[in-house]
Amino acid sequence: MIKVLISMLAASSVACAVFPAPSRSQSQTPMSQVATPDGRKSLVVAGGCFWCLEVLFEELKGVQFVESCYAGGSRAGVSYQEVCSGTTGHAEAIRVVFDPKVIAADDLLRIFFTIHDPTTLNRQGPDSGTQYRSAIFYADEEEKARAERIRKEIADEKIWQNPLVTTVEPLVNYTRAEEYHQDYYARYEKASPEERAKMNAGYCSAIIQPKVLKFRQKFAHLLKKSG
Repeated sequence: MIKVLISMLAASSVACAVFPAPSRSQSQTPMSQVATPDGRKSLVVAGGCFWCLEVLFEELKGVQFVESCYAGGSRAGVSYQEVCSGTTGHAEAIRVVFDPKVIAADDLLRIFFTIHDPTTLNRQGPDSGTQYRSAIFYADEEEKARAERIRKEIADEKIWQNPLVTTVEPLVNYTRAEEYHQDYYARYEKASPEERAKMNAGYCSAIIQPKVLKFRQKFAHLLKKSG
């Protein structure tokens, strides 16, 4: 069913704008100190703005939680400002923790290939740089083989007119993003007008919201709120 839906959902080419970070610091957590709950699996992918990806995966049945993060760079413990400079080698990414008895990793990857443009090298929409690259990060050989297999499946089905540029990379130097990035759009939806005025409301309403509404329509039967 999800294979069929892939061809129905055209991805929008969008990405986060670079906004100044709030002037507060946070101790960021490396992957080596992040535990996956028993019976759950995790998946780390990148495709432009992590705000855009995070909210979509969070709504899928079987997904326990999603966190925005940085992955694939030269060292752990980096900040948003450092990653935005494009000099650390990290990508803005998300970590999806899910129940494989409810939703398969294969299907999560298929969905991933429909909700961003995997054909634009180091770019999503107006934002460019290696931090916005399309990537799947693997923690072991099984995850690597799966990523390569699904990438080939998507390429063979010719869903996208141009060749895929999504990389398959080892998961190194994982760093959880600052707290103000977590659940950003979900918090925006629940915020009052006064609270939204202190957020990046223009970006949320113009870029993320249309993407979310389209996703909710096309994948309605896979969403937690569908019952």
